[in-house]
Amino acid sequence: MLSQQDNDILTRVGPGTPMGELLRRYWTPALLSSELPSPGCDPVRVRLLCENLVAFRDLNGRVGLIQENCPHRGASLYFGRNEGATSDPRTPGDETCGLRCPYHGWQFDVDGNCIDMPSEPPTSSFKERVKAKSYPVHESGGVVWTYMGRADTMTPFRDFGTESLPAEYHRAAKLRSSCNWVQTMEGNVDTAHISWLHMFNAAADIPDDGTDKPGYPSNASTWKFWIHDRAPRLEVLDTWYGFRYAGLRTTPNGHTNVRITEYIVPYSTIIAAVPFNRRHLMVVPIDDHNCWRYTFNVSIPSNPQGYGGAPLHDLSPFETPFARRSGGGISPRDYVAENDYKIDRENQRDETFSGIRDFVSQDLMVTESMGPIYDRSQERLGTIDKAIIRMRSQLIRSAKQLVADGTLPPALAEPGNDFTKLRGADKILEDGEDWHYLGTEDDPVVREAEAAIHVVGGQSEGD
Repeated sequence: MLSQQDNDILTRVGPGTPMGELLRRYWTPALLSSELPSPGCDPVRVRLLCENLVAFRDLNGRVGLIQENCPHRGASLYFGRNEGATSDPRTPGDETCGLRCPYHGWQFDVDGNCIDMPSEPPTSSFKERVKAKSYPVHESGGVVWTYMGRADTMTPFRDFGTESLPAEYHRAAKLRSSCNWVQTMEGNVDTAHISWLHMFNAAADIPDDGTDKPGYPSNASTWKFWIHDRAPRLEVLDTWYGFRYAGLRTTPNGHTNVRITEYIVPYSTIIAAVPFNRRHLMVVPIDDHNCWRYTFNVSIPSNPQGYGGAPLHDLSPFETPFARRSGGGISPRDYVAENDYKIDRENQRDETFSGIRDFVSQDLMVTESMGPIYDRSQERLGTIDKAIIRMRSQLIRSAKQLVADGTLPPALAEPGNDFTKLRGADKILEDGEDWHYLGTEDDPVVREAEAAIHVVGGQSEGD
């Protein structure tokens, strides 16, 4: 359990709060690139870390992220005109363009500079003294990232692999959740809940396909492992970027299956998969009571041996629109609190553990039903919560130290910190095999997969 004070530190993200100041030291997803599809397109509202902002792509294709309220009298710039710096829109390529307030015509460029003030006398220099708050942005991997900390503390962009990823492999999507960001993060580092929340009765009857032995199991077999051993043993390893942890289960044939998940401070996870996984699931606070679940590719898929076989959800009875979305975008919410997540009590009795047919909505149901911010002084944690405890302690300690003496947060983009080498993994261990090397550069399966990615004539291919 946490004290009320520590729970507040962990969950409150507005300007001036300890966690808010910590999170502002990292480059953070603000929106998807696909939300600003073309130069001069419509602006987009962005609420991020309790701040109301507007994003727009100007006529030159540059992205701006500025305060929503016009510095003049506070009208929302979301209703502004995305155009050139005269009353008539200019053509793409003009250097002077931006978002014009609909109230009195004041116009701001992507850096927040007031570039036109037609309601003032032509000889006035007033516009040179007016500036909208703006945040630097960086587009990478289909995501528009921003840095919301002070300019003098800005660190380089953390490249998880998206910087060199060919555009045809960009797969970025997001899904809104109505609860505090930490509640969603706790689900991401909770390997035990897949044996309960995400389980279906027929998993116990999946036939042995010969992969319940040391090596890489089929995805079908993993469902059987999860329902066979519903009390995994957890081992947590601290790292320079956060931690990686293993969930160890005994298989029906008596072997040890390990699922390894990465946690990267402050809000990213790489979930275990057969044979390994690099795709990120990142939870970004909208405010104290809401968050976005982002998922994005960081590498070209490569699995030359075809380990795992058919995809995990080919065998399950669940709908998975968020997980299966191939083109990115904002995933719709059909399963919400207002319709009780479409829970089917007959299905819950006879087929699935939760009674909710959408896989991701099962997570949303449990985390949102805790309330906007759960009172962690009321909880009772067990051995399956080791990773959750570790995540909380790392975040709270980092926030307190930053406020107390300016200690630099962990996992910043610094020399030697290579975020492209982080992977989740899933395997059945040989007797005496140490799980720590799995998914690392020392893993033969990783080396084989990386070697299978070629660059031919400027085109990247995954064999």
